[in-house]
Amino acid sequence: MDDQVRIPPGATGLYRAMLVKSASMYSEIQRERPDIENLMTHPDYMDGNPDLIKPKKLLNPVRASKSHQELHRELLMNHKRGLGVESKPELQRVLEHRRRNQLMRQRKEEEEAKKLKSPFEQELLKRQQRLDQLEREQEKQEENAPEFIKVRENLRRTATVTGAEKVV
Repeated sequence: MDDQVRIPPGATGLYRAMLVKSASMYSEIQRERPDIENLMTHPDYMDGNPDLIKPKKLLNPVRASKSHQELHRELLMNHKRGLGVESKPELQRVLEHRRRNQLMRQRKEEEEAKKLKSPFEQELLKRQQRLDQLEREQEKQEENAPEFIKVRENLRRTATVTGAEKVV
């Protein structure tokens, strides 16, 4: 065994014995190593049997889509031209710029409209909100009222309408 293992010339004693032992264990492992090919099963379609249907690779639905193919083609063309991925077509840049400016104008107009409301308009809005709130509260109270009260109010309304019609 010592002939097969290369040991440094300065190795002596326990160190030399450990080197020889580990080298011999490694060589035994290498000799006893089973063939991995024998352990793996081979698929049947490799035999060339004409009766068997050979599997086909499945298509990726994303890659098969027209939009993906067109996008890929455009990216390749841009790459060949030397355009960067981050540079957008001129039309798209102009449209985005216009859209952004339009949104900013709308926001400014809304802010100005809020600022320009006179105190009279603000007071009218407050009163309108209070009246709406009172109407909602009355509707809630009417919903909670007993049935005979609702019928009585309906009769009063119809009676006043018919009386007004007689006057005319």
